[in-house]
Amino acid sequence: MSNERTRKDLADETYHALFGPGEPALNADDPELGDILRKVIFGDVFRIGDLDHRTREILTVAVLTTLQALPQLRGHVAGALRVGVTPVELREVIYQCVGFIGFPRTLNAVGVLNEVLRDQGIELPLPGEGTVPDEERFARGSALQERLYGTAMRDAMSSLPGEFADAVPRLLTEWAFGDIGSRPGLDLATRELVVLVVLATLGDTPAQISSHTLGNLRAGNSVETVLAALVHCIPYIGYPAGINAIRLVKDLDPDAVAAASAQGQQA
Repeated sequence: MSNERTRKDLADETYHALFGPGEPALNADDPELGDILRKVIFGDVFRIGDLDHRTREILTVAVLTTLQALPQLRGHVAGALRVGVTPVELREVIYQCVGFIGFPRTLNAVGVLNEVLRDQGIELPLPGEGTVPDEERFARGSALQERLYGTAMRDAMSSLPGEFADAVPRLLTEWAFGDIGSRPGLDLATRELVVLVVLATLGDTPAQISSHTLGNLRAGNSVETVLAALVHCIPYIGYPAGINAIRLVKDLDPDAVAAASAQGQQA
């Protein structure tokens, strides 16, 4: 008998690390789909690229939050906790989605997170991470935004009439970077990876995916990490959205990629 582990062996090993012993209901009620799902996600995809289980579950939580796949989100929140993602990190992953999916869907996901935390005996509310006073939101947000993206958004909005030329980019700077991006509960490289998979999940966001790929490199992620994250999304968002995002990464200007990567290595 061969000592080589089968796809089923690899899938079972990963599945049990995330969710413990036992079989999901899908495997009992629709065993063929359950078998395909388990082998593809946990036997194949989990072994493509350099992402550890913690990072993969963080990305899965972001994707499921964006999709509003709340029953699956509940299971993966528990799985993330099992492999060492902290409650604060999980909260920050979901908060990071808010500028891309809006408050209602973010609140739905936070509700699921809090239910799982209560079930596991974790005291709520979690410790606060909002460390930026109102009067510092713009300055703190600008410093973070310009490190990753320069002044591209401000420049692009400068031709809007009247107050909108300042108000639209300022809202992004203060909210996405000042209120959310500067919170200490999740490191910058992970935040950028979360943003990228959220954009891939939303679909039809080519300019933002290209920009945030370079932002990922400036934050310290490698091209290989970016590609591994996008491949990880495919079983959840489907091939068209996943491959479209991967193609955008592939087609980036090599000089821009090299410059962004060098900046990330120096940070």
